[in-house]
Amino acid sequence: MQCFVTGAAGFIGSSLVDRLLATGHSVVGYDNFSTGQRRFLEGASKSSQFKLVEADLLNTEVLRSAIAGSDIVFHLAANADVRFGTHHPFKDIEQNTIATYNVLEAMRAHGIKRIAFSSTGSVYGEATVFPTPENAPFPVQTSLYGNSKVAAEGLISSYCEGFGFQGFIFRFVSILGERYTHGHVFDFYQKLLANPLRLEVLGNGKQRKSYLYIQDCIDAIMIAIERATDRVNIFNLGQDEYCEVNQSIGWICQRLQLEPRLEYTGGERGWIGDNPFIFLDCRRIRALGWTPKLSIQKGVMTTLEYLIANPWVVEART
Repeated sequence: MQCFVTGAAGFIGSSLVDRLLATGHSVVGYDNFSTGQRRFLEGASKSSQFKLVEADLLNTEVLRSAIAGSDIVFHLAANADVRFGTHHPFKDIEQNTIATYNVLEAMRAHGIKRIAFSSTGSVYGEATVFPTPENAPFPVQTSLYGNSKVAAEGLISSYCEGFGFQGFIFRFVSILGERYTHGHVFDFYQKLLANPLRLEVLGNGKQRKSYLYIQDCIDAIMIAIERATDRVNIFNLGQDEYCEVNQSIGWICQRLQLEPRLEYTGGERGWIGDNPFIFLDCRRIRALGWTPKLSIQKGVMTTLEYLIANPWVVEART
């Protein structure tokens, strides 16, 4: 199978590239390296089955040329900067929604019919049903990031209905693990490196979140594209558990043997658009035979060990 992966140098994208190559597929990776890391593709670059195209999804001419001949598109490229969305409102629309439209049009131009898309659990806003199923009513959107993903989902489902595409839409919780470059574990570890005696915590630390290990995430994606048969297939990807931010801080500090003074910024949200409780119903993907292997605590600790062993990842974001 010829696979086209956008965001190929990113955390999830590069992990997916490696898995696709390991299972015998050929891959064209596409990335503008705004946040992706070349080192994440070192292994893939040694394979004769891998080709890298360095370009932006807004460059439709390069995109249409690069995507030609693909059997399936894994569209993972996005601006994932949820916290600072209000600082640059158009960035989410441009990098997430317009970029998705460009991918879909490039697919249509070449008769490519299958697309797997990385959406987010943030599309549920501040949900009222927990665990939140895929058919939960959509509330008012609380972040520009979530809004841009809702719009992208709508485009994909419309192309499935209008042009005979098959779509696989994955609504992730926060993903953890090797090659992790942003999120709460990264932020806390970076802060503690700078000052082991004090840790600023956005919000009140009581936010309840679910997290998923990267390889469990990739397992779910692979199972879905192999076994799901609907025209539009929407799957929550997460754990059947959650933890408080304070719990995660405890695990991290215990591993680092630190007892910092915790300073909370206050309120139940860490930033505008931060949902204080994210817990997804994942029975639909489990029904296809998927089961996550790592608990949230194990995922947090695996991520921390990766950051400790790879200081260049933290330095690259400093």
